[in-house]
Amino acid sequence: MESLVSVVSRQYQALSPAELLAVLLAVGYLLLAIRQNIWCWFCAAVSTAIFVTLFLQARLYMESLLNIFYFAMALYGWYIWYFGRVGNAELPVSVWSRSIHAVALLVIAAISLTTGYLLDRFTDAAFPYIDSMTTWAAVWATFLVTRKVLENWWYWLVIDAMSVIIYWARDLQLTSLLFVIYVVLVPVGLVSWTRSYREDKQAVPVVP
Repeated sequence: MESLVSVVSRQYQALSPAELLAVLLAVGYLLLAIRQNIWCWFCAAVSTAIFVTLFLQARLYMESLLNIFYFAMALYGWYIWYFGRVGNAELPVSVWSRSIHAVALLVIAAISLTTGYLLDRFTDAAFPYIDSMTTWAAVWATFLVTRKVLENWWYWLVIDAMSVIIYWARDLQLTSLLFVIYVVLVPVGLVSWTRSYREDKQAVPVVP
């Protein structure tokens, strides 16, 4: 069985400059998002534009569509974070009610089953149901990031863990390792945003 080091070494040697740039920018996005730095959205915009093509080549069609959405949300996120400021203060971290998340999970499950069936029936998509679930969950989680909703990190923990398996199976080992890094950094983001939420006296639950 080929070792992890051998696989990574082989993938690195065959790595395209585009994928390397996309991976580096994706890591930059998460690190800056943890710090609530608005430049995270610039990194996200460029990285996702590259990933659209990569996922089309890997026949992960929902993931490719998801990255088109990510690009649009990067623009939206920058707008909200910039114009959502109060004076010189940044847009505060907020917490949404459990009922909102419960409804969101039910909607995600229903849409995922529908699109998973369609992809399985009419396309050659790999992992149609899992791909659909991670895609629609990521749509919701990304929106939560743009609004600085604390719970977004819990969604990403599950999404990123599942993505590790999907990308590895589709021979995107470096991208898979990127999501391993994500899984490690997500708790850091959760702790950082929780601290920010508690320290900001103006941070209150917000209902969309």
